[in-house]
Amino acid sequence: MVNQPVDWSRVSSVLLDMDGTLLDLHFDNTFWLERVPRAWGDARGIDFAKACETLFPRMNALRGTLDWYSVEFWSRELDLDIIAMKREARAQIRVREGVHEFLDAVRDSGRDLYLLTNAHPRTLDIKLGHTGIGHYFDVILSSFELGAPKENRAFWRALVERHPVDPKLSLFVDDSIPVLVAAREFGIGAVLAVRQPDSAGPAADRPGFVGLDDFSRLMPIPARWP
Repeated sequence: MVNQPVDWSRVSSVLLDMDGTLLDLHFDNTFWLERVPRAWGDARGIDFAKACETLFPRMNALRGTLDWYSVEFWSRELDLDIIAMKREARAQIRVREGVHEFLDAVRDSGRDLYLLTNAHPRTLDIKLGHTGIGHYFDVILSSFELGAPKENRAFWRALVERHPVDPKLSLFVDDSIPVLVAAREFGIGAVLAVRQPDSAGPAADRPGFVGLDDFSRLMPIPARWP
């Protein structure tokens, strides 16, 4: 039997990130690091390297804020139709290997299943529409609904105020270190870090966190409560 990275006897709610956890982050990395600066530069007669040099500092200055994740904000800032661009590229959105089987197993185990994402609601609609994974979840929440990104303690406070989530009996899986730190500091009982969020990139250890390579290692045992 595969060693479990989680004590399932102490998990009543499963909280899952979307991009880089359930979905391959390669889509987002390619979109924001290549497609957006190329389109912005082409519209202004600027070559790709110069466009990247100009845009990336502006983007990184907002990392960890709702504006960083807002397609409406970046559409205004860059004078690009980001939503239309995402729709055009949606064929590249991929569900990570083993995700469907894992989500089925969580549902069958009787635990509450939450999708917690920083994705803007319009981005969320595109990705759920393309992948069809939304039907697995009891609750789907964008940080825009709660007024703060997952990196912020206010997100976690709002979550437990609005939903019957016991932090001590919750498992949370994400690929972002700042988000994982915030969840653990809030008191989420089990926190796992995805080691290879982008299938085209290398796997990496996440110091201080138990790493997850494969959802097949995380299959839940049945719950012991109604």
